[in-house]
Amino acid sequence: MAGHEIIKKPLFTVDSVLFTVHEDTLKVLMVKRAQQPFQGAWGLPGGFIDIDLDQNTDMTARRKLADKTGFTPNYLEQLQVISGPDRDPRGFSVTLAYFALVAHQSVASHIDSVEMACWIPVSKLKELTTAFDHRQIIELSRQRLKQKTLYSLLPVFCLPQKFTIGQLMAVIETIIEKPLQRKSLMRRIEASEMFEISNEKISSGGRLAQLYSLKLDANIVNFERNLSI
Repeated sequence: MAGHEIIKKPLFTVDSVLFTVHEDTLKVLMVKRAQQPFQGAWGLPGGFIDIDLDQNTDMTARRKLADKTGFTPNYLEQLQVISGPDRDPRGFSVTLAYFALVAHQSVASHIDSVEMACWIPVSKLKELTTAFDHRQIIELSRQRLKQKTLYSLLPVFCLPQKFTIGQLMAVIETIIEKPLQRKSLMRRIEASEMFEISNEKISSGGRLAQLYSLKLDANIVNFERNLSI
């Protein structure tokens, strides 16, 4: 009708940044794109909302992760909204980014738009051709992960069901890229009341190390002060 303005709608996607610590290395879950735009480049697992399938963006994130990587994390946390006219060659785009720290497991794509999915060391990203602004989104997520590691015990989520204090320390030090005071971590573990002490011990460095596990009803405790490093 005359006088009616044509409204251009932005593209809206959801992208997930999943980190793990494997072989003492911080890694991120990436997919190699099999279609344009950025065919052959590495990107985050994500995509468009399907209004016939998704009740919310959380469902979109989990659906895309399952299709593109075969991975379904226990939790996802919203990072932030990223938008702009130059992010996507198809037009103005908005993405809602999620992130999580998870235990390492095998991944595989189940969709034609992805050539392969794999865990890539964060330190190797600069050597890869990456799609859109996904490298910047990963860096934003990595900084958030560092901060959460300093004021919570989030790193326990990428450990086995039973773990030693040494294993937890190693994961934290990998994420924050600095050495950690063991006594500071022990105080935090005791204050959190998140853990159970197992009756089992394992050999570690020539001695027996106590095993711990996360309580079934444990919630992440946020501390007022950062870890002492």
